[in-house]
Amino acid sequence: MSRLQGVARRDPRAGFRAERTDGNTSIPQGLLKAARKSGQLNLSGRNLSEVPQCVWRINVDVPEEANQNLSFSAADRWWEQTDLTKLVLSNNHLRSLSDDLRLLPALTVLDIHDNQLTSLPAAISELENLQKLNVSHNKLKMLPEEITNLRNLKGLYVQHNERNDLSNNRLAAVPGSFSSLPSLMRLNLSSNQLQSLPAEISRMKKLKHLDCNSNVLETIPPELASMESLELLYLRRNKLRFLPEFPSCKLLKELHVGENQIEMLAAEHLKHLSSILVLDLRDNKLKSVPDEIALLQSLERLDLSNNDISSLPCSLGNLHLKFLALEGNPLRTIRREIINVRMLRIELCNFKSKFKDGYDGPRQSDCVPETTAMTLPSESRVNVHAIVTLKLLDFSDKQTALIPDEVFNAVKNNVITSVNFSKNQLHEIPKRIVELKEMVSDVNLSFNKLSFVSLELCMLQKLTFLDLRNNFLNSLPEEMKSLVRLQSINLSFNRFKVLPEVLYHIPTLSTILISNNQVGALDPQQMKMMENLTTLDLQNNDLLQVPPELGNCVSLRTLLLDGNPFRVPRAAVLAKGTAAVLEYLRDRIPT
Repeated sequence: MSRLQGVARRDPRAGFRAERTDGNTSIPQGLLKAARKSGQLNLSGRNLSEVPQCVWRINVDVPEEANQNLSFSAADRWWEQTDLTKLVLSNNHLRSLSDDLRLLPALTVLDIHDNQLTSLPAAISELENLQKLNVSHNKLKMLPEEITNLRNLKGLYVQHNERNDLSNNRLAAVPGSFSSLPSLMRLNLSSNQLQSLPAEISRMKKLKHLDCNSNVLETIPPELASMESLELLYLRRNKLRFLPEFPSCKLLKELHVGENQIEMLAAEHLKHLSSILVLDLRDNKLKSVPDEIALLQSLERLDLSNNDISSLPCSLGNLHLKFLALEGNPLRTIRREIINVRMLRIELCNFKSKFKDGYDGPRQSDCVPETTAMTLPSESRVNVHAIVTLKLLDFSDKQTALIPDEVFNAVKNNVITSVNFSKNQLHEIPKRIVELKEMVSDVNLSFNKLSFVSLELCMLQKLTFLDLRNNFLNSLPEEMKSLVRLQSINLSFNRFKVLPEVLYHIPTLSTILISNNQVGALDPQQMKMMENLTTLDLQNNDLLQVPPELGNCVSLRTLLLDGNPFRVPRAAVLAKGTAAVLEYLRDRIPT
């Protein structure tokens, strides 16, 4: 009974007495009993206006069953059971927390998001083991200095807090003393009214993820650029006029500065971003892009939409982008050198007058004039120029049921990295595609009439991007496991009723798009093993429920679930974004 005696010394009120109930806020005894075994108690969504004393004293008072039994089995020895380490009180009506919070010193996770808290008790400083604190979506007026005593805190979430006085709402400052949180790895300060960040923030030596979206920041302290551990930085929807330099942020992988007032992008802003994968500059006032953009050799996603850019440097074509967004710029021409056929998506809304309704992206012939001088009479239907200069085998939008042999014959000794047979009437994948198995990385077979995937496709050793949307597919062959480089697959607008089993066994997949099917089930346990999966689009399917275990898929950055018939999560939760949805699901995993 040493554990009980230790707690008793901390709280002189503790003793051997029956557990009390608290009227309309009583908690089922079975739930408390389970919590004593697991160390986890989830009271989310129970309409609580206050936290019952039986919760604060769960480690202190003798449980009710101790007064009913004279002997105990091994499973019922309450004095040997664990202290509470995780407490979830989210989605209730709590206005305050009691200082009795100190009676739970073993807590590592305290989740109180979506309540009506206006302050936190000073006793929170005594939770010395706390690693994660979520107080988002409350009405906090300020962050208490006591939080700085939580030396083991790794994640702090305070987004969406506001004052009761609506004329001056949301947090306006972050105490510099917060820099004394040595273990903090994630800090979410989004959707407040922060005008500045303290220079002391640079002392957070382990901080990897900083979210300051939706504030009123005009500048960020230069000390922020010296944070060597920083990997993800979100500064969207602020009032920044200049992009800072990041000389020490060698690990920075994502920089989101969209929806600001940035006017210039210079070489010094780019030269230190050697590890950057995602650069979001949309909705700013940029007039040009420097040639030094080519320094970002790791860059995969670049969003330049809705700026004032009239031309692009040819060096942009040297990047290996998977995504490039350019819509909303006064671009007059796109130079041939810039077109990279490995891009998954190029949005050029300035040219949409050229495109038919429902068009899915620019055709190569829209971007690069066809050079008839290089086209032989026997190959009049084949764009040889695209084969030679773009490494693209393009026979799209012909409404044909077969790909003629002359298309494959035109390849000759040229290297082909991309194949586009979209917008035809194909009922099967051309068998001769296997001739390209050692070189092609991008295949587009969308908008055809495919009802199965042939084994020839499964032999494309270097296939990285596969587009099969708008076909008649309801299954995928097990042999697709051999596509060991596949990163992105688009299966939207087909006839799948479950997420194809083979996809769980392709560990390189980072993007699965399977919207507008009839998917009614998926396996979250297998999906959790897909460590590279960052984007999953399940919109407009037949999911009757979202398995809570899906919340454990922490690698997901984009999870789209709209248009399914499930009741929870509610639309209001979905609207908060992927991180909020995953958090919501994790809170509902049975303990």
